[in-house]
Amino acid sequence: MPARTYLITGASSGIGAQFARSYAQRGINLILVARRLERLEALAAELRVAHGIEITCLDADLSDRAQVNGLLTRIREMNLRPDGLINNAGYSLAHTFAATTAQQQLDFIEVCVAAPTLLARELLNHMLAQGFGRIINVSSMVAFSPGASGHTLYPAAKAYMLKFSRSLAAEVAGRGVKVTALCPGSTESEFQHSNGMDAVLKTHPARFVQTAEAVVEAAIRANEAGREVIVTGWTNKLAVFLMTYIPDGLITPLIRWGAQKYQLKD
Repeated sequence: MPARTYLITGASSGIGAQFARSYAQRGINLILVARRLERLEALAAELRVAHGIEITCLDADLSDRAQVNGLLTRIREMNLRPDGLINNAGYSLAHTFAATTAQQQLDFIEVCVAAPTLLARELLNHMLAQGFGRIINVSSMVAFSPGASGHTLYPAAKAYMLKFSRSLAAEVAGRGVKVTALCPGSTESEFQHSNGMDAVLKTHPARFVQTAEAVVEAAIRANEAGREVIVTGWTNKLAVFLMTYIPDGLITPLIRWGAQKYQLKD
């Protein structure tokens, strides 16, 4: 059987780069996508030497619909047929809704909602036709939360990724395609730095912060086992349990009170 090929977005750092490393160790060829092509090429050079796999690096700004369409065109023209898709690219806007522009919010939706949907739609038919496919959509434990001040669209986008994953998993059940929503909590990566949230992460007790490697390995195991949702880390599992089973009237004030010191102002 020829080696499988997986496409990973946001692969230049953090969880995306760790997905690349973890799948490379498993002998899977890669298509790495991010804005920073030089970072992708450096990672690809490392992984080619270490694991002898084939890697294609493609630069694209997923906030630009034309570039997303161009990415899909390049994939077709290069006759690349990904057997797996890791929708990892994402960020948050570390401001209140009133303090951000409409364009900033629309760009966020393009990266975190539209692009993952378009990529899954484009690649799914090949997976179904061959009877094999793997899709991991990176959501977040905040997908289960009632939301708090700041990062306003982030919980909504991650809730979309969670529901989208579960619906797609139901549609393709029994057809060789496994779909998983990955819902991590605080993770050591460049995510917090790029969103100006380093100071917040440093206030979290060490037991609440996971490594990217731990998160990714849990995700891959869950996906291979056919699990629709994986919440990583026991503290995150407990938080999700509480958010899921305690009535909204009780849990919402509690979460918003606890989040007050992290909330953003205009």
